[in-house]
Formats: sequence, C-alpha cells, structure tokens
Amino acid sequence: MHKIKDNLLLFSSIAILLIVCFFFYNYTSESYNLIESTSLKVRDIFGQYYLVLGLVSVFLLLGIAVSKWGNYKLGKPTEKPAFSKIAWISMLYSAGMGAGILLRAVQEPVYMFENSPINTGQSKEVIALEFTFYQWGFTAWAFYTLFALAIGTAVFKFNRPTLTSSTVFHAEQLISKSYINGKFLIDLLTILTTVFGLVAAVGLGASQIKGGLDHLLGDVLNYNYIILLIIIIGIFSLLSALSGVDKGIKRLSSANIYLTLALLLFVFVQGDIFEIVKQFGIAFYRYIKDFIPLSLAIGIYNPGKQFLTDWTYYYWAFWIAWAPFTGIFIARISKGRTIREIIIGALLIPSLGTFFWFSVFGTSAFKLIEDWGSYSDEFGNVFTSLFIFLSNYPLQTIVNSLIIILLIGFLVTSLDSAIYVLSTFTSKTDNPSRKHRILWSVILTLSAIGLVLLGFAREGSDVLVAAQMLLIITSLPLSLFMVWMIIKWILNLYRWKK
Repeated sequence: MHKIKDNLLLFSSIAILLIVCFFFYNYTSESYNLIESTSLKVRDIFGQYYLVLGLVSVFLLLGIAVSKWGNYKLGKPTEKPAFSKIAWISMLYSAGMGAGILLRAVQEPVYMFENSPINTGQSKEVIALEFTFYQWGFTAWAFYTLFALAIGTAVFKFNRPTLTSSTVFHAEQLISKSYINGKFLIDLLTILTTVFGLVAAVGLGASQIKGGLDHLLGDVLNYNYIILLIIIIGIFSLLSALSGVDKGIKRLSSANIYLTLALLLFVFVQGDIFEIVKQFGIAFYRYIKDFIPLSLAIGIYNPGKQFLTDWTYYYWAFWIAWAPFTGIFIARISKGRTIREIIIGALLIPSLGTFFWFSVFGTSAFKLIEDWGSYSDEFGNVFTSLFIFLSNYPLQTIVNSLIIILLIGFLVTSLDSAIYVLSTFTSKTDNPSRKHRILWSVILTLSAIGLVLLGFAREGSDVLVAAQMLLIITSLPLSLFMVWMIIKWILNLYRWKK
C-alpha cells in the first residue's frame, strides 16, 4: 500500500495518458472534433492573456538580471558549473528548440514574406524576418528560463524536491496532508502538459523526415512510416536517456549543434553574404524597437485575430507546454551558474543564434523566389520546404542525409531530456531508475503515435493542425499556474540569504 502511494503520480499519469491514447486510436474523428471546438474557445477567450504573459516574462527576467539577484548562484557560492559553456548551451538549445528550426527554416519566413502580417513601412523581407524573430525569440526562452530559475531556486537553494510544485510550496507544505491534493494536481498537470508538448514535436519532426524521404523517393511512403520513425526515435532516445546527462544527452546535443552549424555555414557561404548580414541587422533592430507593440498586438502591429490564432497563440502555447520539462532540464545542467549568467545564456544567446539561422535561410529563399520570377507555393509545405529549398544547392544527397540525421538527433535529444525529467518527477530522485526511464519512453512513444493518428482523422487535416489545437488546450492551465509560480519565485529571492 505504501509503495502504491509513493507511485501514485506515476500510476495516475500513465492511466490518464493510456485513456487519451485509447480515444485517439478508437475514436479518432470524435477526438479531433472535440479538440477543434475546445481550442477555438480557448484562443478566443485567452489569446490576449498569452501575449501579456509573454511580455511580462521577458521584462521580468531582464529586470532580475540587472538587479542584485542576478549575482545569486544556483547551488553553493563556491560551486563550479558541471559543464563547459559550449556543452551547456548545446544541451539547453537542443532540448528547448531543436528540430523546430529545421521544420520552419524556410517555410515560415517565406510565408511571412508572401503574406505580410503587419505593415510598418519596412520592406517585405524585413517584416518577414522581424515577425519570425518575434515568434522564435525572447518570449519562448523567457518561458523556459522562468521555469528553470524558479525550480532551480527551490531545489538548489531551499533543498526542495525536483518537482514543479516545489516552486510554490515550501518543505513543510510539501509533506502536509492539507497541501497534498494541490501538490499532486500541479505535478500531474506538469507531466501531462509536458507529454502533449513533447509528442507534438516528435509527431511533427517524424512527419518532416517522411516529407524529406517522400521528396527524395517520389512520395511513396504512407503515414505508417511516420509511426515506424517514431518507434525508432523512441528507441534511440531511451538508449541515450539510460546513458545519463553526462554521456548520452551531452554528446548528442554537442553533435547536433556542430552539424547545425555546418548546415548553416553551407547555405551562408553560397548565398549573398552582404544581403544576409544586412537583413539580419535591420530585422533585429526592428524587432528590438517594436518588441512591446508586437508583444501586445496593438495598432499597426496587430496582424488580426485570425493570424494570431493560427500562429502566435499557437507558438506561445507550444513554448509554455515545453517550459516545465525544458526548465527542469536547464536547471539541472545549470547548477553552479549565477542567475544573471543563466538569463543571458538561456534568453539571449539562443535567440540570437535562431535569428541568424532564419536570416540565412529566409534571405536565401527570398533570393530564389526573386530569381524564379514567380512563386507557386513551392515552400508552402512545412514538411518538405527545406528539402525543396536545398535542391537548389550542390551536394544534395549529402546535405539531405545530413538534415535527416539532424532531425533524428534533435528529436532524440528532446525526447531523452523529457524521459529523464519525467522519470525524475515520478521516481522522486535526481537519478531515476531504469524502470522509470523505460516506462516513460514507452508512454511517450505511444502518445506520439496517437497524435499522428489524430492528425490523419479526416481529409485536409495533418499532424501540425492536430498539435496546434491540442497544445492550445493543454497549456492553458499551466500558463495560469505560471503567474502563481512567478510570484512565489520573487518571494523566494527576497528570502534568499547568501
């Protein structure tokens, strides 16, 4: 009986996820319709709230960074970081962004170029890059960093368990019967939101791999191959997670970053270097200058409710859904670093790297369209756009193989990080057992397959549409919890004694 009580969080999480998977498998169309109608209501009522929460998160972190609290260190004052800066940034970037930058590298900037969301008097190229920066920039990493610092403060300063509930309950409350229900619900919510966010990314990434293979082989693969890819990714992720953070996850993350830089350099040196750098500089300046009105969607910076619903609200929900597990993972690898260093390393550096990435691929794609003289939506398919783009460059076989390897690598590092974090949650130890890691590997893989089946529920729907709608719903309660967590974190900083 005592053992069951200790594993209640694990059993409850698995039971709920299995029920969800059952409905996805057996009542796919009905599930799709319910999620579609519910997500529309959530976006209609809470869309503006997402925007305000994002803006507040960014400025709060910048304020903390320049304050005396920025000098506080996660861990003992004399403690040294466990990882080098390069390894640290590689791991947090692979876990927090990863395959998404490959999925959207060309498709999103070109979409913004062809369908300018706002009209500020700037060129179409600048507006396209600026809005892409906005949706992939400071706000996403602010959500991640807030969770990382709130959890890191609770764990490394106040010796609380590595749980999301530790950010709002102190040690005595965590073991008090009067608080057990609230604690349990918070941690259960975190697990479920993490799973839905993670499996959406895996489903999207596997779909892009299939899209690349379809492009190369001639559209001969059905969606069963996506399921096979998810199973393969799940197996690799489990092997990496079993190796631990210091070995499997660290090495894979570093390899991902080096391969990504190689791909970036390959496109950059063959493009108009001066034009790429110029567009990057102008778009970044405009992004900083317009950040507040963009974040509030006011005046000429309001792209309209339909656009916000399809793009920005979805992105904010996606980042929030990923924030708990990414935040816990960042906290875990950031012990020994100051709050200021973590904010700069997790908020600013990845954003700048992402901005340059989109500038290289976006500007090069704009140039291709200009050279073609007409555009027939060649880059419109999010799963094949990058492969079509690179078909205009030499060494196609090698480069396309590199992309597929990168996609698998990024998905594996995201999934193995999640397996590690979820196992930590349910085993209540920083060194979770192999049993817990295997269980979560199986559950995440099954859930991702369920999402793929949901995506093919009816003609015209796909995994991306299903993921958009599901994440809007599941991330809402977690976003409401964030407000409570932020208040408690600030109070913890007030109580902090060096």
